[in-house]
Amino acid sequence: MKILQILPELNVGGVETGTLDLSRYLVRLGHKSVVVSAGGSLVGELESSGSKHYQLPVNKKSVISIFKLIPKLVEIIKQEEIEVVHARSRVPAWIAYFACRRSKAVLVTTCHGYYTKHFFSSVMGWGKKVIVLSNVIARHMIDGFRVPHERIVLIPRSVDLERFKYRDPQTKRKEEFNVGIIGRITPLKGHLYFIKAMARIGRVVPRLKIWIIGDAPASKEAYKEELQILVRRLGLWHCTEFLGTQRDIPGILEHLDLAVLATTTHEAFGRVVVEAQAAGVPVVATKVGGVVDIIEDGYNGLLVPPADPKAIAEAAMKIFKDPQFASELAQHAYAKVKEKYNVELMVKNTLDVYRTVLNNFKILVIKLGSLGDVILSTAALRALREKFPQANYKISFLIGEESKDILLRCPYIDELLVCDLKNKDKGLKGLWKIASVLREKNFDLVIDLQNNRASHLLAYLSGCINRYGYNNKKLSFLLNHAADYPQAPLDPVTHQFKILKLLGIDLLNNALELWPSAQEEKAVEEMLNAQWLSQAQKVVGINISASKRWVTKLWPLEYIICLCEELGSKDIRVIITGRKEDAGLANMLINSLKNTKVINACGKTNINELAVLIKKCQVFVSADSSPLHIASAVGTPFVALFGPTDSRRHLPPAKHYIVMDKKMACSPCYKTKCRRKHCMVAISPAEVFSAVMKLLK
Repeated sequence: MKILQILPELNVGGVETGTLDLSRYLVRLGHKSVVVSAGGSLVGELESSGSKHYQLPVNKKSVISIFKLIPKLVEIIKQEEIEVVHARSRVPAWIAYFACRRSKAVLVTTCHGYYTKHFFSSVMGWGKKVIVLSNVIARHMIDGFRVPHERIVLIPRSVDLERFKYRDPQTKRKEEFNVGIIGRITPLKGHLYFIKAMARIGRVVPRLKIWIIGDAPASKEAYKEELQILVRRLGLWHCTEFLGTQRDIPGILEHLDLAVLATTTHEAFGRVVVEAQAAGVPVVATKVGGVVDIIEDGYNGLLVPPADPKAIAEAAMKIFKDPQFASELAQHAYAKVKEKYNVELMVKNTLDVYRTVLNNFKILVIKLGSLGDVILSTAALRALREKFPQANYKISFLIGEESKDILLRCPYIDELLVCDLKNKDKGLKGLWKIASVLREKNFDLVIDLQNNRASHLLAYLSGCINRYGYNNKKLSFLLNHAADYPQAPLDPVTHQFKILKLLGIDLLNNALELWPSAQEEKAVEEMLNAQWLSQAQKVVGINISASKRWVTKLWPLEYIICLCEELGSKDIRVIITGRKEDAGLANMLINSLKNTKVINACGKTNINELAVLIKKCQVFVSADSSPLHIASAVGTPFVALFGPTDSRRHLPPAKHYIVMDKKMACSPCYKTKCRRKHCMVAISPAEVFSAVMKLLK
């Protein structure tokens, strides 16, 4: 793999040490390691281990600087053929986020701090995987930044046990009692409370030595002077040393009898804790953040409240007075470090994250239209799954509330996302709400099979880099991969595959599919048995309705009555299908029949039961509506009645069918209302009866 890590600087610190450790092992394991930073004292060590370093001012908190650096990082990514960009801080993460969107690299972030709830910090949750160092940080990213749980990966900081050699505290204890605090000199690290605690134990420990390891950044020099004044005032100057920044932390720990972590705020992890434990140094730490993941109070260390000098002093005195207790703490701590915080485990888990983001591709298909439109998309779904197998690709489908049942058991999708644009998700506010959910899913690819303004907008607002659909001038500029809209009429399945062609998917099988359950098949069987329908009898289904909006598609009721009578005279049973709202129309039909008894299934089935029912028919008659698409999907021969719509654009694929389409001067008009309805009236019952009999033969 080709990995790029990006962080502000390469000076001494926990983030820098982790970057260096990972880089060293990446090279050792045969991977390509590239690091981008503003430079620092560790660059030489990084390059000597085999990693490549690019120096860019990625530590500057300036919007102008961030946008200037994006194309430079893109150039590095392309030049080094980087596959994964691993951002370890907020400014670098912003640069990396936009650079990844302009390249093929995948973004991974590591949260090294307990970030304030601010938009600037939110980028740390935008990685395809978000690595956290502790459970506290994981919960904070989920609750504070709405990062989905499935994108969070817990990988604690680690320690290189080859560098830190364990020594039992009892073998090190001399006349002096050496206590150290390691970390940057800032108020958050609690040096003030540490010094006050040392003043307390200095009264009873005659040969106390205090080491303050670490230095203050330029902005905190006044705070460092304040600490030095406090040391003098408390009479500790003779036994306290400010050692500044130290590279040889293992060497420092060899001389310590106790390490104190006095942080007053949430600590993301506490690398100094596991480093001290790896060297056999007992630890007293404040009970903050990720420290509680490492230390079990009284078993492998001691926990104290933050900003409490008295508690720190009392815990330190326990270590001083009881060398055996100190030894037991150190032994338990070392065992846990070897098991959970060794560098090999950290590298293995991080490499697993890289493999996951490279091998697990998330695809979103958008189809918000009517039930019939969703059925027509099943051929495309099957082709997508064949192109993108389930082992490495996850396919999600965004569907309208009224159509969701049709795909509940679809084997080609992994996740069904349901929205209701007519009610609770109505308007721009509803679209934004849906888009928020889509952004959290972090899709790699969006395929817009709906191709209207709402779907194009959702594709864009999902935050996905690659968005596919038609260039149909309905906000299609929001797509970045668009097929030219066909001028000549295309059947609906071929029409969808024009988009899939952009992904290298050809139309090899246009068959539609549905997946009713055994329970639904049983329900239909019982319904037909109650109507005394014999297995040998021929059955023809007639759909008497269209959608509520498309009244122009309806075939006249008197024609349906005539057809039913004709079929009944041939000893053919008729099943009437339709919506619940068509119950009155069905009753009028039944009451008008003289010599024929039909089976009334109007509004008595769910969509999958309707599929089972239509499959039982030898022939099905319907206008251009979803039951016609169902007949195609279940393989029932059909007679399709077309009037206001174009059969060349809307006829579902089938092996056995007959289209009744009277080419009027005004058709196809695509009008939902018409007083004359000449196109549907022109289709006579005799013609439809003849077509049914032909298909029956």
